[in-house]
Amino acid sequence: MQTIAILGSTGSIGTQTCDVIFHHQDLFKVSALAALKNDELLEKQIRLLQPRMAVLVDEQAARRLRRRYSGPTKILSGPEGLIVAATEGETQTVVTSLVGFAGLRPTIAAIRAGKNIALANKETLVAAGEIVTKLVAQYHVRLLPVDSEHSAIFQCLQAIQRPELHKLYLTASGGPFRDLTAQELSQVTLEQCLKHPTWSMGPKITIDSSTLANKGLEVIEAHYLFDVSYENITVVIHPQSIVHSMIQTVDGSVIAQLGQPDMRLPIQYALSYPARLAGSYPVLDFKDMMSLSFSAPDMVRFPALKLAYDVGKLGGTFPCVYNAANETAVTAFMHQQISYQDIACIIEQVVRKHTYAADSLSIDEIFAADEWARIFAAERISLISGK
Repeated sequence: MQTIAILGSTGSIGTQTCDVIFHHQDLFKVSALAALKNDELLEKQIRLLQPRMAVLVDEQAARRLRRRYSGPTKILSGPEGLIVAATEGETQTVVTSLVGFAGLRPTIAAIRAGKNIALANKETLVAAGEIVTKLVAQYHVRLLPVDSEHSAIFQCLQAIQRPELHKLYLTASGGPFRDLTAQELSQVTLEQCLKHPTWSMGPKITIDSSTLANKGLEVIEAHYLFDVSYENITVVIHPQSIVHSMIQTVDGSVIAQLGQPDMRLPIQYALSYPARLAGSYPVLDFKDMMSLSFSAPDMVRFPALKLAYDVGKLGGTFPCVYNAANETAVTAFMHQQISYQDIACIIEQVVRKHTYAADSLSIDEIFAADEWARIFAAERISLISGK
């Protein structure tokens, strides 16, 4: 019986993780659940999975839940509650599905507590990949990817010896606007952004998918996960989202992982690895298979992707700054303070202003860079919005 803590349990990945565990209760047990402020959904998860503890970062939400719930699960609150959940004694694996930079500190705490990590929070490696990978090696824990693309690459790598690897291909749906002109992109609305053609995800990642910033973050994540140079990581637009990613070997062969666009599959594999479990999820039926198409991304219309490659190659605190600027700009777009195309513009302005990129970083330097980038991005947003 593997004991699991889920950080971000009420989000898209978190709810699907709960579903996987519920259908395999003979193999998995939840020790802790943590969420930001959705107390009603968290209460349902508590009653369903009966963890030892549950956390709501928002204090008011935690007070509401305590007033309603009087069962055996201990209710904690605040950011410190996240750390407690991430380091809970009996936990073996921590699923980190918190959104954005907020996932970094509890993920590091979990690693230092000797917990295996099922990583659905790509920003952890984007912002602090060098630090996190060193900690994983130091504490002898396992870091397995949950993102569908990185899970696909990880699965493909099981078929070869490391010296046989030549290149990674990260597939991208291209989002809902892949065929729009630059003029049409200038008219994109928030409502349009939140309608992804193939995946059901949270609002932030859905917007990131539409700008290809999400794919940029995944490029940086892949660099740290698989220790592959940026020159050997290629993004391919694949609208059908059936081929989740591919590797190319030194002899030119390409190995791909295919499946329906359902996040429960990579979640389950990360929890059960190296075993594969039967599931009741949709599977491919090649009798009904549609045609599969592939093309190169347009980095002129979607400059956030090229910027990600640039900051990845620069290293140091540049990827952290890229992520912070993107998070700040996306939040502003969601509040209708800026336009869709302003997102990439703000990221570029912040990155171009940044000058520090040390070869060896401390966690304090990472947090300082994140704070600086958010402040500078907010200033840019104020100039655009006139507020």
